[in-house]
Amino acid sequence: MDLTTSEEYASQSKLLQEFTKVPSIDSAWVLKNNNDGISTAMFSISQPDLLANRTRKYSMYCHIKGAGTNSRDFQWSPFPTEMTGVSVIVPSPSGSKLLIVRNGEKGCPTKLEIVDQSHVEKEIHVGQSMHGPLYTDEWFHGISWNQEETLIAYIAEAPPQPRPVFSDSGYRKGDSSDEDCNTWKGQGDWEEDWGERYSKKGRPSLFVLDIASGEVRAAEGIATSLSVGQVVWVPPSSSGSQTYLVFVGWLEHNGFHNTARKLGIKYCSNRPCALYAIASPFERPETENKPVCDGKSDSAASAHNLTASISSAFFPRFSQDGKILLFLSAKQAVNSGAHNATDSLHKINWLSDWKMDKQLDVTEVVPIVMCPEDGCFLGLYCSSILSNPWLSDGCTMILTSAWRSTEVILSINVLSGKVTRITPEDSHYSWSALAIDGDNVLAVSSSPIDPPHIRYGRQVTPEGQTRRWTWDEVDSPLRTARDRVKSLLSHHSVTILQIPVANPSDDLSDGGKLPFEAIFVSCKDSSHSPTVVVLHGGPHSVSVSSYVKSSAFLASLGFNLLIVNYRGTPGYGEEALQSLPGKVGSQDVRDCLTAIDHVINEKLIDASKVAVVGISHGGFLTTHLIGQAPDRFVAGAARNPVCNLALMIGTTDIPDWCYMVACGTEAKKYASESPSPDHLRLFYEKSPIAHVSKVKAPLLMLLGGADLRVPVSNGLQYARALRERGGQVKIMMFPEDIHEIIICGRVKQCGDTFG
Repeated sequence: MDLTTSEEYASQSKLLQEFTKVPSIDSAWVLKNNNDGISTAMFSISQPDLLANRTRKYSMYCHIKGAGTNSRDFQWSPFPTEMTGVSVIVPSPSGSKLLIVRNGEKGCPTKLEIVDQSHVEKEIHVGQSMHGPLYTDEWFHGISWNQEETLIAYIAEAPPQPRPVFSDSGYRKGDSSDEDCNTWKGQGDWEEDWGERYSKKGRPSLFVLDIASGEVRAAEGIATSLSVGQVVWVPPSSSGSQTYLVFVGWLEHNGFHNTARKLGIKYCSNRPCALYAIASPFERPETENKPVCDGKSDSAASAHNLTASISSAFFPRFSQDGKILLFLSAKQAVNSGAHNATDSLHKINWLSDWKMDKQLDVTEVVPIVMCPEDGCFLGLYCSSILSNPWLSDGCTMILTSAWRSTEVILSINVLSGKVTRITPEDSHYSWSALAIDGDNVLAVSSSPIDPPHIRYGRQVTPEGQTRRWTWDEVDSPLRTARDRVKSLLSHHSVTILQIPVANPSDDLSDGGKLPFEAIFVSCKDSSHSPTVVVLHGGPHSVSVSSYVKSSAFLASLGFNLLIVNYRGTPGYGEEALQSLPGKVGSQDVRDCLTAIDHVINEKLIDASKVAVVGISHGGFLTTHLIGQAPDRFVAGAARNPVCNLALMIGTTDIPDWCYMVACGTEAKKYASESPSPDHLRLFYEKSPIAHVSKVKAPLLMLLGGADLRVPVSNGLQYARALRERGGQVKIMMFPEDIHEIIICGRVKQCGDTFG
């Protein structure tokens, strides 16, 4: 490395640290307070620690004064508190207690701490013989306090199946500890896991903690073939004399032709699931409590399927009075095979005297939007729901959803089904709801060049006008780091471009002919600056106009960014999304080239200075583009790219995805663990490796050695084929990383099949 390069590295690494200093706001809760007009907000924030290669987690508190008035005063704690070794925190419904979870590692017990306002009230150590670590991801994760704050339900990994034990005398009946001398354990039967992100974790199960006694019991009556997540308690007013739990269950028989295989579930909402109800294990005699791994169940107490009439149900939420059970459904994804699609919202009118033998009716609240009209609601595209999403009227819930190239906050009246966008319509910012404070909403907003702001939304009625939402910016301790980064990007601007579809074919649906979008982040002199085309994965994910540290860092170095949401991206209606399956490598490639042509024709960029980067399916497009249009790109970079579907089909945790993107509506009919020669040929022809001989641009590849979604063999094969033909390629290998290689903070993408 020469002196100039060394100095450039030093300068850029110092600049990078400015971007990583900006904390991310992960979640928030508004806690009840006995003082009228005062509420307390608790924030969970995180910050990358580049030198230690980890993420620091902190908590911060803020008193909100002036509830019910037009003036709010936010009083912050002077410093954040670092949560070293903490896996997750969950406050109780009243806000008077806090659950702190410290998952055990390498066989160590899990610690559950109950903290009140002055001290640790109780610390419970749960050994591996009861269960493994608690699930803290956004999918299986579920920790729920009951209303009386005496019990906590949660999801944890079931204890491992016993393995055969041998000694110098031969086979020994019964299990033994790893510390026993003169014994060794066999491997036992191989157990499937849920793929990417869930390696060696395949049996999420339901447990309940009795806080007073410190006892943990496994829920009974749940078949071992059912994986459990997202548990909530049925409110006392709605459960009569019996105490029930509602949870989401996924059957392991979701392989091809209903075979027993756990296909990858991370970012895959097309896995069939249902809501189930079951009685609390503490309402049964202790002698009847059986471990979940014994494969037996009492038929009288078996879990009851509440949503048998629908193929998908998740994120259950009870209304505040307990009379309505709301949930999202990805039935369109399940039925079509697309790994993400437009959601629908449903409800069950819960009976106060409900018993397990009664079937309840499911009613649709918000349907799937196929082809939206101009200016109208585009459909639901939600990656999560707040634990308490309700305004004080009890019938209005608040959701965050993708809306074309932005994220917006919606209010939904669950009685009428009316959907209202409550965040500004004339803004290129993206918004996300954090917590509800009575009739007000605590939220965060950001743009590609403006780090996150905390906002407080309230409804006002100006004189002579209709009632509307207004959003106050909250002055917070996070502002200092944010302002430093904002100053580095002060000469940049953001525009969301409408890109007409070039030469739409007659066989396209009306929705498939509608314009798509690209987010254009431009430098002061954009027409002379180099441009980086940024492509999301999925393909059914979306790049929203929020702040992303890695993209903002690129912009600060003097690059324009063209972030393309090609057709197939959620947020534009279901017909536009479904226009892509079966046409990957052609329609999506054309859309990317059309977007580039658009900014060139508008004289916004220099056509001779264009590079392209992409993640997973975005890497698929990156390697396609440098092969199909070799003279248009000066460089490419691909992170864990799909380069050869014919190779991926036998190694990925989601082989059904290969069939879906290549075969479209015929995918389910043809899907097999042993693809035919014709299908292998089709997979190859749809793949970037079919164009590798035409590549001219140098390529950087970032590969995760532990990636189960797009195994490292895909990228390595392409790189070696490129070198064989004299191409320039540099490989950076991250041996312990999975599909989500974390580089300067995670890319914000909704519903991304590939992170």
